[in-house]
Amino acid sequence: MEIIKKIEHQIKNNIILIYMKGTPDAPSCGFSAQAVKALSICGEKFAYIDVLENEDIRKELPKYSNWPTFPQLWVDGELIGGCSIVLEMFQNGDLQKLISKTINKYKK
Repeated sequence: MEIIKKIEHQIKNNIILIYMKGTPDAPSCGFSAQAVKALSICGEKFAYIDVLENEDIRKELPKYSNWPTFPQLWVDGELIGGCSIVLEMFQNGDLQKLISKTINKYKK
């Protein structure tokens, strides 16, 4: 249960958070690399958790989120999805709108 509280704390305290394999500067899988690239182009800061360095999170987050794979993008406490969804949203402009709208919400 302690790890679930840790995950909830991370999600609550980071407006934009990606759980990924590796780091934004050195992704350890192609899916994480693609998702981080799309997110980075949006131009806002985001937090990340390297699930390869956090085995407890890697095991428990898929159960918590009901999403079996990584990366997982969370925005404003909600799971957006994995690589395919992030890329699709980026290509149609929805990711940029979501990120901008969310950041502006907290600038007030």
